[in-house]
Amino acid sequence: MTLPTEMTYVDLPTPGAAENMVLARGPLPAVHPGDILIRVEAAGVNRPDVLQRLGNYPPPPGASPVLGLEVAGEVVALGEGTEGFIVGDRICGLANGGGYAQYCALPATQAMPWPKGYDAARAAALPETFFTVWANVFQMADLVEGETILIHGGSSGIGTTAIQLAKAFGAEVFVTVGSQDKADACVALGARRAINYRTEDFKAVILEETGGRGVDVVLDMVGAPYFERNIASLAKDGRLSIIAFLGGATVETANIAPILGKRLTIMGSAMRPRTASEKEAIRDDLEDNVWPLLESGEIAPVMQAVIPFEQVVEAHRLMEAGDHIGKIVLTF
Repeated sequence: MTLPTEMTYVDLPTPGAAENMVLARGPLPAVHPGDILIRVEAAGVNRPDVLQRLGNYPPPPGASPVLGLEVAGEVVALGEGTEGFIVGDRICGLANGGGYAQYCALPATQAMPWPKGYDAARAAALPETFFTVWANVFQMADLVEGETILIHGGSSGIGTTAIQLAKAFGAEVFVTVGSQDKADACVALGARRAINYRTEDFKAVILEETGGRGVDVVLDMVGAPYFERNIASLAKDGRLSIIAFLGGATVETANIAPILGKRLTIMGSAMRPRTASEKEAIRDDLEDNVWPLLESGEIAPVMQAVIPFEQVVEAHRLMEAGDHIGKIVLTF
């Protein structure tokens, strides 16, 4: 396959506002051993992209500085020793960076075939949120059938994914949201109760709904402002999984006695710093346990908007406004 020498990508000359992103021309990314190069047809927009744009989430050493952590498209070249794919395959994958571009290189061990019946936009909506939810809710927090979970940000890409996966594997789901429309959407996806954090105290609702017991797992991206109420909302042997701290990272005062009294586990992780082998293990679990559910239609990505690549500034404004339900995807 003959490839061009240059591509269009989203450049960020200076961190800051969405308007700082501009389209630019440059060489295709290098393809290292074990990599695949794909012609990008769609790329997901995620909260970490916004944080990187603001200068608050730098790429790890060796990763592309170009924004974008999930892509879908056609394999057009293979790195030395790459196995599992051939040129022409349609894949989606978790990129270490570089997704906002016409071509993106990523490790083959972080790529998966499109679920049967999917197009590029739906496939691109999968990797970042499904990798994150599977790793933090099922691998680390070990949510199992018959347990209960509280998911903050229930209408986000992470939240809508977590609701469906938790429900599919037999858990009972509670969520927090900021509007009635978002509450209705989460209940339609399978949540038992959607709590409007603007008008209700989620701790009080959880304790009332569970007869004072609390939930087994809390998935949190708010951070410090929710810490003590998260602890109070957990049952004995409960697990708090923190994946972001959008409301702040510093808890100035907290009573840690309930952590001991209820034998609680507090954990946290970010996806980007994980090792290649850790990401491969998540990928393998997803292919075995989740891809069949996507192909059967039991679960599916919730799509708020599919936006042309040239309108990336508008896509980021939509993400930052916080009114979306589900995923925002760029198409090429």
